[in-house]
Amino acid sequence: MRKTMLVLKRGLAQEREETKAMLITYQRYTKGLASEAEMREANEQFKDVIRGLGLSVVAILPFSPITIPAIVKLGEKIGVEVIPSGFKNMEEAIEADKPDLENKQTRISQ
Repeated sequence: MRKTMLVLKRGLAQEREETKAMLITYQRYTKGLASEAEMREANEQFKDVIRGLGLSVVAILPFSPITIPAIVKLGEKIGVEVIPSGFKNMEEAIEADKPDLENKQTRISQ
């Protein structure tokens, strides 16, 4: 559980930094200083922000532990990216932590 929370914290920190960079790029764009590559990157981050907002709305609804995974699977099935980029590696990190959790539970039950 602790490792999962650390992974979540890391994902949120990454999204925060990427969003700050996006805002700086948009500010530079208003002054005519941003390149096309910077704008593409900023626009991708803006899409991530919108994805995060969409999942936030779903997270406050009842049965969100069921609906969020269903939405993610549906998105994968139809080719729509639902999860923000800062959280893409989160599932892998959580899966890597599962054997440790299973070992602890086995030791406790013995």
